[in-house]
Amino acid sequence: MADRVLVPYDGSPPSNKALEYAFETFPEADVTALHVVQVPESHVAILEGPELRPPLTEKAREHATEILEDAVQVATAHDRDLDTEMVTGKPERRIVEYATETDHDTIVIGSHGRTGVSRILLGTVAEDVVRRAPMPVVVVR
Repeated sequence: MADRVLVPYDGSPPSNKALEYAFETFPEADVTALHVVQVPESHVAILEGPELRPPLTEKAREHATEILEDAVQVATAHDRDLDTEMVTGKPERRIVEYATETDHDTIVIGSHGRTGVSRILLGTVAEDVVRRAPMPVVVVR
């Protein structure tokens, strides 16, 4: 069983399902909801480095806080505690970096379940996380 579960959370129905799945499947685990504030690709290339991350604007911080408050409501409905965190960058990279840096042993991530051409054209954060993560990743659809 997992002791520390990370759930990337953006307020979408798939991320809600992932959070609920984490609470139901890992009843004894510490769960963290992580919101990644995505920055434009050109800004990431310029600013991202080993210790350098783009700063959050006040508006982005407020929006992320509102999204994470929704996650706390889901936790309350499941009678669970929830840690929340926000970071900036490319979601698929930052999710794996955060999970690794903070010793989470499982990632539970929601997926829209796209297939075929739409998946090829749009890609998926969940698929990239599965490929990059050194720990088990559960994809919830």
